[in-house]
Amino acid sequence: MPSDISPPFAAPTAEPASTLRLQFRRFRKNRLAMASVYLLTLIVLMCFFGPMFFPFTGEDADFDNIGAPVNLFSIHPFGTDDYGRDLFIRVLEGGQVSLTIGFLGALVAGGIGVLYGAAAGYVGGRLDGFMMRLVEVLYGFPYVILVILLSLLFGGGTVSLFAAIVFTLWLTPAVIVRAQAQSLAQREFIQAARAGGMTGGRIVLQHIVPNCVSVVIVYGSLLVPEVILSESFLSFLGIGVKEPQASWGNLIQVGTSAMSTDLRLLLLPGGLLATVLFCLNFIADGLRDAFDPNDR
Repeated sequence: MPSDISPPFAAPTAEPASTLRLQFRRFRKNRLAMASVYLLTLIVLMCFFGPMFFPFTGEDADFDNIGAPVNLFSIHPFGTDDYGRDLFIRVLEGGQVSLTIGFLGALVAGGIGVLYGAAAGYVGGRLDGFMMRLVEVLYGFPYVILVILLSLLFGGGTVSLFAAIVFTLWLTPAVIVRAQAQSLAQREFIQAARAGGMTGGRIVLQHIVPNCVSVVIVYGSLLVPEVILSESFLSFLGIGVKEPQASWGNLIQVGTSAMSTDLRLLLLPGGLLATVLFCLNFIADGLRDAFDPNDR
């Protein structure tokens, strides 16, 4: 005999997934955001796969073509720098560094912030207060100065720069997710999971974090350009990625010093960096509009 009895408390699984599909469908209707996605994808593919089609790297010097001008029909289409290194390849390889630090740094910083904020919001009480006081203390330090001090403390270089950026950018995701977790902790399906004997860690990972996914996606899209800009700014100051390794930041620094004599050294890396930042901001605007619960 069929039973009509169903569990009184069931965790919402199908509904959030369906809502997420509707939100991405709304995002795909934003033409400017989708054009930015396609352009950003093209730039990423060009940076990571473009150098494979050339018989040299960005660190190889062509002493027969030192300071060569732009010539789209030559082996150096955008010319070379004062050391005979192909400018186009160096910009692409610099993009590999900047984009990797940007996307990976945002992923790691966002992951740390999400887990920290979800745990604090779910636990509540004195532990929550202590965890958020720690965040407020770190917030009290000027961001740029803190990143510079950490980068110098770790000894400089790509790895230390990455660690310094991640250490300073997980704070805001933690605060945002903590507010969401506090609200979710009072919901019926969380209380049912707790009454059913599920541990706090499993509740955080299986219920709190998945139900914060909309907020995480929107803020993550804002975090990526912030990480890329931080890396470029610090490399521009000379405490990030260092020569001979290229990044958009140190290439722009070289370009500014030669701006009066060779403007292309600044325009190519600066133009690509600006294009990527514009694309990421348009994508973030599209995600914010698509995931806004008040705009239906």
